[in-house]
Amino acid sequence: MHDTPQTPGGFTSTGPHGHRGRMRARVLASGAASLADYELLEMLLFHGIPRRDTKPMAKALLQQFGTLIGVFRAPGKALRGMGLTDEAIRVLRFPAIAAERLAGAELRARPALGNWAQLLAYLDIAMRGAQPGQMRMFYVDNRNRLLADEPFEAHDGAATALRRALGLHATGLIGFLRLDGDNTMHDGRNYAPAMRMLEEAARPLAVMLHDVVAIGAGDPVSFRQEGWL
Repeated sequence: MHDTPQTPGGFTSTGPHGHRGRMRARVLASGAASLADYELLEMLLFHGIPRRDTKPMAKALLQQFGTLIGVFRAPGKALRGMGLTDEAIRVLRFPAIAAERLAGAELRARPALGNWAQLLAYLDIAMRGAQPGQMRMFYVDNRNRLLADEPFEAHDGAATALRRALGLHATGLIGFLRLDGDNTMHDGRNYAPAMRMLEEAARPLAVMLHDVVAIGAGDPVSFRQEGWL
C-alpha cells in the first residue's frame, strides 16, 4: 500500500482527478473573486507544478508565510526550502510585480493634488490643453487624487459643478482659470464672486472648494492666498 504524498507543513495530497479542470470552470462561471486565498495560490501553482495536486503546497505556503503577499514576496531560498522549483517561484513573482505596476498606473492616471507643488506640477500638463479664457474644474477624492479634469462654465452656476461632483463621489474641487493676457490679478478677481457662491453651495454637501488657480502671462495666482475665497 502506497503512502499518501505529503508536502512541507504536513498537508496531504487529496486532489481528485480532473480537479484543475473543475477549478478553471469555477473561475469561468463565478469569477476569480469567488476563490479563497489558498485556491488562488493553488491555481497559480498549476503553471509551475505540472501533473500534481497543488492544494497541499498552497496551504503549506500560506501557513508558512501568513498571507498571499507574504508568499509572493518570500525569499527564493525559503521557497526552495518548501520544495518549489525555480519555475514555480517565477510564477509566484508575477502577481506582486503586476500589483506594483497597476498601482503605479493608477497614480499616474489619478495624480495627487494635495499641495501647491503637486498642483503646479499637474498644471504644467493641464496648460497644454487649456484654451485662453477657459475655466476647468478638477474633481478630487478624499485623498486629493484627481477623479476628473473637465471644462467648467462659470455662468452655469454652482449646480453644474456640484452635480458632477456628486456623480463622481468627489469630496473636493479645484478651479483652474487660463487667462488671456498679462493682467492676471485683475481678470482673476472678476471670477471671485462666482467662486465664492460655488464654495457656499458646496459646503452643505460636504464638498470643499480647495482653491482656484489663475494663470496668465505671469506667475500663477491662488484665489485662496489672495483672500478672494
